[in-house]
Amino acid sequence: MEIHLVYVIGIVSLLVALYVYLTRNNNFFKSFPIPCMQVEPLFGSHRKLLLKQISLHDFVRSCYERFPNAKIFGLFEMITPMFVVRDPELIKQITVKDFDHFVNHRAILPGDESSSRNSSIMFTKVLFNLNGQRWRNVRNTLSPAFTGSKMRQMFTMIVECSENMIKELATFTGQEFEVKNLFIRFTNDVIASCAFGVRINSFRDKENVFYRYGKDITNFGRLKVFLKMMGYQLIPKLMAWLEIDIFDREHVQFFIDLFRQSVQEREQHGIVRPDMIHLLMQANKGKLRYQPTDHEEVEGFATAKESNDEKVVPEDMVKLSENEMVAQCLIFFLAGFDIIASVMTFLLYEVALDPEIQQRLYEEIQQVSESLDGKSITYDALQNMRYLDMVVSETLRKWPSQPATDRLCNQDYKVTDVTPNVDIIIPKGCIVSIPIAGLHYDPAIYPDPTRFDPERFNDENKHKIPLGAYLPFGLGPRNCIASRFALMEVKAIVYQLLRNYEFKRSERTPVPLKLAKGFASTSAEKGIYLQLSPRQVE
Repeated sequence: MEIHLVYVIGIVSLLVALYVYLTRNNNFFKSFPIPCMQVEPLFGSHRKLLLKQISLHDFVRSCYERFPNAKIFGLFEMITPMFVVRDPELIKQITVKDFDHFVNHRAILPGDESSSRNSSIMFTKVLFNLNGQRWRNVRNTLSPAFTGSKMRQMFTMIVECSENMIKELATFTGQEFEVKNLFIRFTNDVIASCAFGVRINSFRDKENVFYRYGKDITNFGRLKVFLKMMGYQLIPKLMAWLEIDIFDREHVQFFIDLFRQSVQEREQHGIVRPDMIHLLMQANKGKLRYQPTDHEEVEGFATAKESNDEKVVPEDMVKLSENEMVAQCLIFFLAGFDIIASVMTFLLYEVALDPEIQQRLYEEIQQVSESLDGKSITYDALQNMRYLDMVVSETLRKWPSQPATDRLCNQDYKVTDVTPNVDIIIPKGCIVSIPIAGLHYDPAIYPDPTRFDPERFNDENKHKIPLGAYLPFGLGPRNCIASRFALMEVKAIVYQLLRNYEFKRSERTPVPLKLAKGFASTSAEKGIYLQLSPRQVE
């Protein structure tokens, strides 16, 4: 009997300790004169999200809309308190003007910069997760790889992949098909070619290793990945000590071996191919530099502008370890495989629902095609397509691939007038969340926000959008380094598709569209089915 009592006391004590641990931050926002989302033990403010009752996109929007008059409010991501900023001007200050207070994203793993560099965990080495001076140096080293001049060099490879896709689509004529699965095969071919120098055709070789591994890596809904992410939320030090990577070791080793083999072959045989591996090799030799052009670059509205193009000097560039180079190729593959395919999917969905928009876009495509006199589309011709840019920009507003982003406050930061004449201090070490999806659906910024309207981004209207209210690729020095590549890829395939085919609703086209629930990337819950009809291409 006494032994049973000891067990009971032990279990109760353990549960009490666990409860105290999970609720230790629950009163964090009590001392701040700002509203706060309800908090529950373990779940924080995320119960519906963790239980997959709502999509991340819709969750961010619902939180944003809950406090329409607040400049900033509180939220708990499980046991972690976060300041959510919903004021575009304050977002601009945090990400640009006062960037020195918010240099880093939240720490994925505990520890300092040097421990992350020496870790065997590949996820810590991607640019997004680097901190401090190492992030600055690696960013400066890689930035010249994503300029317009480098995009021109890669463009022919993207055109080749898009033309392969058009040929294969002939078998779909008049049929209903799931759009994203089609685009994932296209983006898989593009990333294999542009990142690793491997030519594949996923429409013919349907289960190639790149495609299989890409499906695995981007499936964040897998139980194993979910448990790893939960572990880093609740017991980060133990997870780091055990060196548990978000990426599976099998996948990481495949890309390491591929990278080594490619580098060895290029060095032995003097092979030069304008892809990511070549650019990384150039960067490591100190030969990668910004190349000035003799004409003004035409940039898409959504392009994330580099804030340090003119400031980069050789001293700011560093040699990357082999694992760091592989990590950049891996995250390039990860983002390009699923995220870009989703953007393409949403764009086709929207133009299929609105034939007038599709027709106007087709007319612009026809005009450009005729001006090329039978030649393939060029990078500069694509960049000059104004209506295509408007349609892409509106797609990224309505369906941002990243519904929210964050910054880590590295020194106490004063926010003035959170309520009239009341200031607060965001303490050092706290996380600031930026609700991108909420901002993109704010009716005060985008009237009738659920309507797909490319005219928001015409020459007359686009200048009315506050700088901190349109963030498909982030803002400031921490913006997405590969935005030019992403936009180029999306526009290239849209040009080819609408030049050759008309897209229409089918019986299975979801209207209204429901998004996949949980922490999954922004995607349709049950896929998006469309029907296509061939055009008469001269």
